[in-house]
Order: sequence, then structure tokens, then C-alpha cells
Amino acid sequence: MAVWIQAQQLQGDALHQMQSLYGQHFPIEVRHYLSQWIEGQLWDAVDLENPQEEFKAKRLLDSLIQELQKKADHQVGEDGFLLKIKLGHYASQLKSTYDRCPLELVRCIKHILYTEQRLVREATNSSSPVGGMMDSMSQKYQQINQVFEELRLLTQDTENDLRKLQHNQEYFIIQYQESLRIQAQLSSLASLPPADRQLREPSLLSKRATVEAWLTREANTLQKYRLDLAEKHQKTLALLRKQQTVILDDELIQWKRRQQLAGNGGPPEGGLDILQSWCEKLSETIWQNRQQIRRAEHLRQQLPIPGPIEELLTELNSTITDIISALVTSTFIIEKQPPQVLKTQTKFAATVRLLVGGKLNVHMNPPQVKATIISEQQAKALLKNENTRNDSSGEILNNNCVMEYHQTTGTLSAHFRNMSLKRIKRSDRRGAESVTEEKFTILFESQFSVGGNELVFQVKTLSLPVVVIVHGSQDNNATATVLWDNAFAEPGRVPFIVPDKVLWPQLCDALNMKYKAEVQSNRGLSEENLVFLAQKAFSSSSCNPEDYRNLTMTWSQFNRESLPGRNFTFWQWFDGVMELTKKHLKPHWNDGAILGFVNKQQAQDMLMSKPNGTFLLRFSDSEIGGITIAWVAENPNKAGERMVWNLMPYTTKDFSIRSLADRISDLNHLLFLYPDRPKDEVFSKYYAPPLSKAVDGYVKPQIKQVVPESESMGDTDVDFDLDDTMDVARHVEELLRRPMESQWSGQQS
Repeated sequence: MAVWIQAQQLQGDALHQMQSLYGQHFPIEVRHYLSQWIEGQLWDAVDLENPQEEFKAKRLLDSLIQELQKKADHQVGEDGFLLKIKLGHYASQLKSTYDRCPLELVRCIKHILYTEQRLVREATNSSSPVGGMMDSMSQKYQQINQVFEELRLLTQDTENDLRKLQHNQEYFIIQYQESLRIQAQLSSLASLPPADRQLREPSLLSKRATVEAWLTREANTLQKYRLDLAEKHQKTLALLRKQQTVILDDELIQWKRRQQLAGNGGPPEGGLDILQSWCEKLSETIWQNRQQIRRAEHLRQQLPIPGPIEELLTELNSTITDIISALVTSTFIIEKQPPQVLKTQTKFAATVRLLVGGKLNVHMNPPQVKATIISEQQAKALLKNENTRNDSSGEILNNNCVMEYHQTTGTLSAHFRNMSLKRIKRSDRRGAESVTEEKFTILFESQFSVGGNELVFQVKTLSLPVVVIVHGSQDNNATATVLWDNAFAEPGRVPFIVPDKVLWPQLCDALNMKYKAEVQSNRGLSEENLVFLAQKAFSSSSCNPEDYRNLTMTWSQFNRESLPGRNFTFWQWFDGVMELTKKHLKPHWNDGAILGFVNKQQAQDMLMSKPNGTFLLRFSDSEIGGITIAWVAENPNKAGERMVWNLMPYTTKDFSIRSLADRISDLNHLLFLYPDRPKDEVFSKYYAPPLSKAVDGYVKPQIKQVVPESESMGDTDVDFDLDDTMDVARHVEELLRRPMESQWSGQQS
């Protein structure tokens, strides 16, 4: 069902939220009359952070205006006449608003569609009980919204009490002035003759006594009102602090954790719209209560009455300032993290955002944000509030950015688009630590005021750990450091402490997440794959997954110590497999054509029970980023005996010359992909198309893989080396790179 049809069925607060999305910047009538067209456009295909995408946005704006004009032109009749004028006006209005900034239109419509979808989804979840209960997420959201409603009622109640107190105090002051007037009249009696004084004095004394008695009672009443109001504010602030803890310490921290896992290939952390709406509600409620407390303080100063209220108001003012300070400093966050493997002299980007910036009108005086790279030790000192002013561990170019307010989405953010790390200053390394294990972080800091410079905040936030490299060859080991940190960091840690060892199943989750993301596949690592990895990691032969459940793997085992008999670590081998699969084998992995995680002995055991010509593909044990073909065939040296052959591993270099599918096609003795699938059935859709006929008298050469004759394959203890046979292919490839004249001189027919 179209989103707009469902959105029109929203009720209550959800309907109000939906209606608030529209205004002069984008009229709701445009959404209504062009709903089908709007929902059919590829708004997400426009990258809002890339100015070069503006032409796409301009095309969408022009199309929107054409659709509006077309809709206006089709209106007939009396009612149609008015609508025709209105739609034509909207077309002109949108063109005027967005013609110079079409990306803002795309931002606006994306925000509208996303919010509508969320509201519809939430309404659907709450109205469709699953097993008699809402899912935990919807339940949690409902609890948060219920607390906001309670806070709204409490704040309204204290507002009413404050007005009543103000009214009573104003009347008290009037009566107090009356008592002063009576006292003045009594004082003036002294100048009158005794007879006149005796005549008027009793009446004035009686009136003074009455007024003073009333003032005494009313002073006590006012004091009670003040104390009751302060107690209500204490209750409101306690609930506010509790709600803020849920949102900042639970929901926002969980979002940050999802953001960190997304760095390892986990699911996207999700948008910040819901969190921002909650933080904005918090800021509104906090500010309303702060203003109420200040008004109560003003009333106390206007009419001082001895008692504990002065101390109570001071305490309330301090508490509300702490609450708003915690909200502002905690909601200054990094929406888009800088790359965690950061190469010097390379452009990179990041985005910081203040979730309460719009509601607190911070954008009225746009703050500037500065980015600095600091070391792990400097980050620790910063969190301890030690003096680290002007300390940095390098120089970042283009590291200042002004926060911009986007009115259509209500977001205040700073987009650093062209930062570059010019140089890095490394610290002394500990023990066996390498440069790719040293962690830095990007510190973003700013200063801004709220309430007309009433409160000034210094805000800081640290990026996820980054590892700085100067050469692409360091990327592999730097990625290992980042993977381990993202996977096993605990919330609230001292920067950037991670456990030195973790349970094997925990590491399996991290490796599987990373593998699926890198290979961009829904086919992750199976239990059999993970057993193979455990055998490799722990030099074990056990095939039982339970034997590895309680084993731990240290960081040193992961990426410091070489595997037994090899010159590379466990991670380096695994990363090589991912790179090879990502670049050359992705479709075959997704098709299930690659078993991959099988050792040589397992391959032999599997193939020996199959017909000759059956083959499988497995990742090389001996070479980083290699894959080999193992197949079963007759032993040429012993009649009637069969054996398993292994080709020397293929690497990226080989596949850049000829693809895996074409290589398999070249080898006629490969007949069935394990267990029994004809190879053409699996691989033919990936074969290179046949060569076309000669053009202009030139014949295009063809590279093919060949296997030596069987008699030269007698040594069964070693892998069959294709290097010699591929020399021909590489020679032809070299010829193809030469200028046409020298390639084929004298060859033209």
C-alpha cells in the first residue's frame, strides 16, 4: 500500500507529527496530489554530501514542478478553478525556494518520506499484537513516550501553580501597600487635635490589625505555595533526569555501539531522527522548567519571606543546569565517523551533529567546530579533565567547519568534506606493538551559547579509534586492530582498552560479520567453515564445534604470531581470503560453488568417493589470498589406482589475466563440481563470450590454460605448478600492451 494512503490513517500524536512535517517549505497539498509520483522517484540515489549531484536534484525539482503544472492544467469546474490557482502558486513557490539549492528539496522530501514510513511502521506495530504483546522495541518507545506525557502534565501543573502563586503574591503586595497606607494615616494622626484623633484612631487601628492578620496568614500561605511548587519541581527534575538517562545512557549509547559494529560490517546504525525528537522534547521540557524555576526565584526576590525556600531554589537551579549541561554535551555526536584506517595525505570526511541545536536556537549564532588528531594517552588525559589544551599528535588540513542548520529536517550539523592528515606524530611503542596497533582518535570540539549567552557550553566528542598508515601495505594489519577494537570494546571504557583475549565464539561472530560485509554476500561462514578456522587458529584436528566453545584466542594469536610453519598470521590469511573473494570470486561464493574452507586432507577424503573428473575449490593453506582446484583422476603410474591432484593456488594476479570460470572451462578433465553438478551448469553463465571474427584483417589472440600431459604429472606428493604454462599467457598479455604497429608487424593478411 502507498505510504501516503497509510499516513492519512494515522491518529493522535502520530498524525500531529506527520502534519508538522509540512509547511511553506513543502505544502501538504503537493504531497497529496503528487503522492504517487513522489513515492516513485529515486530520492535515495542522490548523495546529499556530494555537490556534483546537484544536477540530479535539479532534474527532480524540474520534474516536480512540471508534474504540479500538469496536475493544475487538468483541473476543471468551479472547484477545480481554485485548486488550479493554488497548485500553480505552489509550483512557483517551490521553484523560487529551491531553484538555487535543489539538494535541499531532496533533503526535505527524503526526511518527509522517512518520517512517514517510521510513523506508519510504529502505528502498524502498536495496532498488530504479536502473541498478545508488542515487540520489545515498540514497548520501549511507548514507555518513553508515556514518560514524556507525564512530564508534560507535571510541567503544565507547575506552570498553573506558578501563575497562581504570582497572582496571590501580587495581591499580597497590594494588601501590604494598603497596610503601609494605614500606618501612614495613623502616623499623621499625631498632628490632629486629640478629639479628632480619638474619633479616627480606633477605626484605623482595627483596620490595621485586620490587614496585618491577613498578611501574616497569607505570608504563611505563600510560603507553603512556594515550598509545594519547589517539591513539585524536584519531582519533575527527578523524572527528567531518569528519562534523560534512558535516552542518553541507553538509547544513544546503543546507537553508538551499532555505529561501531557497522564499522565491522554490521547492519547500519539507523537514523537519528527518533533520538533527535526525544532529545528535543527533553530540551523543551528542561528549558520550560528552568524558566519556571527562575520565575519562582524572581518572585522570592521580589517578596523575601524567611524560610528554606532560598536554599531549595538554589539547589533546583543547580540541578536543572546540570541536566541541561549533560544533555547538550552528550548530544554533540559524530553522525558520520572518519575512516578508521586513515592514510596520510589522503582526503577524508566526517560529520558531527548537535541533536538539540535546533530547539535551543544554537544556529542563531552558528558555532565553529575544530577537528584535531590526538593519541590514546592524550584521549585518556582529556577524559580525566587534565590540561591537554593545544595538545595534538598531528596536523589535519581543512579542520575547521561551521555548523549549518537545515530547516527542512531541523538538523544542526557540520560536514567536514575535505580533511587530510598532513603528518602524524607517533608515541613510543610498547614491547611488541607495531605502528599498526597504535590507536589515535579525532577530537571534535566547539563552543556555543544558549538562551542569549545565558549558558555557554564547551563541547567535545571523540571519534572511534583510528589507525594511521602511510602505505597501502599496512592496511591489512591496521584493519585487524580496528576489527578487534570495534568488536570487543566495552561501553564507557578508558580509551582505548580492549581485552587481550576473547572467547572463540565471540571472534567467530566478528569474523562472520566482517566476511559478509566485505564480500557483500548473504552467505556467511557456516559452522563447518568456522570449525576449519578453529583448526587453523588452534592447530587442532578436532571436527567437533563443541571442542572450541570455551577456548580463547589472544590478540597475539590473532595477528602478531605467525601460524605454525607459515610466515603470516591467522588474520593475514583470513583477510587474504576475503580480498580474493571480494575482487574475483563473489558470484561463485554466492552460488555456493566454492567450498573454500577445506584443507588438503579433507578435500582428498571428499573427492575419493566421487567419479573421476569431480573437483572442488578450496582456499590455499600455504599462500595468502590463494585458491586451488583439487580433482580426482586416474594415477598415470599405477593402472586402476585413483588419486587427488591439486593445482598450485591462483591469486589476484592470475585472475586479472583470466577468470576462474574460464580457467575451469579450459580444463577438460574437470567434469563435475563436488558433489555431482556438471561444471557448465554452474559456471557457463560466467564464461567469456566467444571471440568475434577478424576485424580489418587482425585476429585477436586468445589466452587459454593448459595442463601438462599426464606422464609429466607422476609426482603425487607436490602440487601441480601452473607457473610454466601461465608464462605463455603472461607473454601474450605483455604483447597486448605494446603499440599496435610492433605487435602485429607483418601479420596482417
